Amino acid sequence: HETKKPAACPQCGHKGLHPVGQGTEKLHEFLRARFPAAGVARVDRDTTRRKHAFADMIESVRAGKHKILIGTQMLAKGHHLPKVGTVVIADADNGLYGLDFRAQEQMAQLVTQVAGRAGRGGDTGRRGKVYIQTWAPQHPLLQALAGQSYERLCRQLLAARQAAAMPPFGFLALLRAEARKPQAAEAFMRDAYELLARHRRGGIELLGPAVAPLERKAGYHRMQLLIKSDSRPALQKLLSAAVAELEQRKTARQTRWSVDVDPYHLY
Repeated sequence: HETKKPAACPQCGHKGLHPVGQGTEKLHEFLRARFPAAGVARVDRDTTRRKHAFADMIESVRAGKHKILIGTQMLAKGHHLPKVGTVVIADADNGLYGLDFRAQEQMAQLVTQVAGRAGRGGDTGRRGKVYIQTWAPQHPLLQALAGQSYERLCRQLLAARQAAAMPPFGFLALLRAEARKPQAAEAFMRDAYELLARHRRGGIELLGPAVAPLERKAGYHRMQLLIKSDSRPALQKLLSAAVAELEQRKTARQTRWSVDVDPYHLY
């Protein structure tokens, strides 16, 4: 269903509605209209599909043909752009409030890497500038990034991980399931939870099952269950016992499923 954006919230009448989803293409259109003589370039998956397209774009930027460069995270690492003096990180809040427990760590890495693109040309005599667009300027992570070292920020993040018994102080496994019909995925997860709960011992926590953050993909309905343990041997013992039984269940044959030990992404 599609409809025009309302002028105010239909329930409370509030008029402070702001559009989201301003990606690289929208930014490109806006900046080209605002700065027609600047040579605005866009670097993302759509514009770099052709062979050598990415390398050609970077070279044209270094040659000064483009004064404004818009890109995704692929620009953040490993590119020496000496004429870049100012970097803007648009819509940074996605990293501050991500669903994954590593979201803030990854956000800090990205900001540090992108900030390193500014002011690299030592012969210009100008200091690089970094602007971060956010609705939460007082967020502790942003304050830490602006006012202290990355190493100190890492120690803060590690302390939070330890308090929550998350990696590297705890151990995780993620059970994922997907099926054409949501009822099939739900039935499988009920079986999985029952088996895991039966074999579970102290120090192990079952979080879920729940609908995956990306609920549907390529026509499949997706669910997941997170297993958290304070001991790796205990986690391995639980998985060995429960998965062997789970493979024999009828619901397991009607569902695509997998177990990811030490998952890097929780979605």
